[in-house]
Amino acid sequence: MGRGALDDGVQETGTTDPPALFQTLADEYARAILVAADQEWMTAKALSQACDASLSTVYRRLATLDERGLVEERTTVDSDRTHRREYKTSLERLSVEVSDGAMTVTLETRDELADSFTALWSDIRGETSGTD
Repeated sequence: MGRGALDDGVQETGTTDPPALFQTLADEYARAILVAADQEWMTAKALSQACDASLSTVYRRLATLDERGLVEERTTVDSDRTHRREYKTSLERLSVEVSDGAMTVTLETRDELADSFTALWSDIRGETSGTD
């Protein structure tokens, strides 16, 4: 089966291109970075050590992961005014569903889940306020 046959039946949620996403996740360093940066913000140097990868490899993978919306980046300033970039995994869930002759890829990030929770909490508060 050619690549085009799969691409024709793939639907996506969000802005991520499914074939590019799968290619990114097939890379062992990209997966290692996602796992290492899942619990806390980490510098590229810390990720390099945690993933046993060169710093240049980590930076290349971080650029790709950022392009796909799978990591967040922030800049912090130390007490000595040194700027430091830190990264954290934003990917929360990736699901693939094959149904009715089509494949649907859904990518959820932490921001989307937080927005959903905020909306739910606002709805609950609005319903509670309305009954007072």
